[in-house]
Amino acid sequence: PFPVELKAGKEYAWCACGHSKRQPFCDGAHRKRAPGISPLRFTPDEDKTVWLCGCKRTHCPPYCDGTH
Repeated sequence: PFPVELKAGKEYAWCACGHSKRQPFCDGAHRKRAPGISPLRFTPDEDKTVWLCGCKRTHCPPYCDGTH
């Protein structure tokens, strides 16, 4: 998992395909390498530090749930 500081009100795009070179965030790599998968866009309600999933198997995306 990736520890990330999130800012309230800012939109983030979590990489759901695993091909981004900017993990855990999307860089558009899915367009060529995984066209059927889109990033998960989310906006946190408060500033916080979280663990974002890197294995892409979490049951609560984009957050790590320990599935790995």
